[in-house]
Amino acid sequence: MSRLTTLLAPGAVELHGHAKDWREAIHLAGGLLEDSGNATKEYTAAMVASVEENGPYIVVAPGFAFAHARPSEAVKNTALSWVRLAEPVEFGHKSNDPVMLVVALAARDSSEHLAAMKELAGILGNPATHGALDNVSSEEELRQVLESAGKKKKDTQPVAAVPQQETAHTAKNSDSVASKGKILTVCGNGLGTSLFLKNTLEQVLDAWGWGPYLDVEATDTISAKGRAKEADFLLTSGEIAATLGDVGVPVHVIEDFTSMSEIDGALRELYDV
Repeated sequence: MSRLTTLLAPGAVELHGHAKDWREAIHLAGGLLEDSGNATKEYTAAMVASVEENGPYIVVAPGFAFAHARPSEAVKNTALSWVRLAEPVEFGHKSNDPVMLVVALAARDSSEHLAAMKELAGILGNPATHGALDNVSSEEELRQVLESAGKKKKDTQPVAAVPQQETAHTAKNSDSVASKGKILTVCGNGLGTSLFLKNTLEQVLDAWGWGPYLDVEATDTISAKGRAKEADFLLTSGEIAATLGDVGVPVHVIEDFTSMSEIDGALRELYDV
């Protein structure tokens, strides 16, 4: 059984949701976690507050928002809820609005859900599977699509291989510095959207053959400000980049956290490949 279907709480699925705005959309997803006994209303409020404080950084791909907050006592069990809206709503994201799908995560700690996040990032990055999810008509069908997709090798957007002589430790420009062997992906809470970005980034690095040479860490804004100089650069959303300011290393904005091709282009630019 896929990790996604295991974490998706029974009954925590709404495929014809109605919300007048992004707050109602998050409350709808959070309410499903509450009704399933996996989180309290305080956790739903925390998910809303996170967007109020950090902006629409949870809208990590076109039409998709990943609602979450920090682990707390408001989480009873690690679980997911799934909401597909009958009419999309605006979250205020400049390129990924409007949002039709909201998946909410309640996590007890920062590691229990890692496998599920990797699986979800791969599924949403696959146009065929994403299309199938848009058309399911029941929770049973949803689980069947997720289970089937979880068993298949991820078939996301292909990226061009880097010539073998290029490695993460070489530089073309005379003013370039040697790689420190680390990239940070950053979000407001350090366990949700940054994990989506980390998983897609690692797929690109593996396709290049650079995986063994670079360590990718998902972190939050506070940690990133203190640790930025350990890394070659930071990858994040536009909203989080604005809160980070000048951290002493490049901060590159990624619009679609599930797009291998966009991240491939960013790495080629940043590493001058």
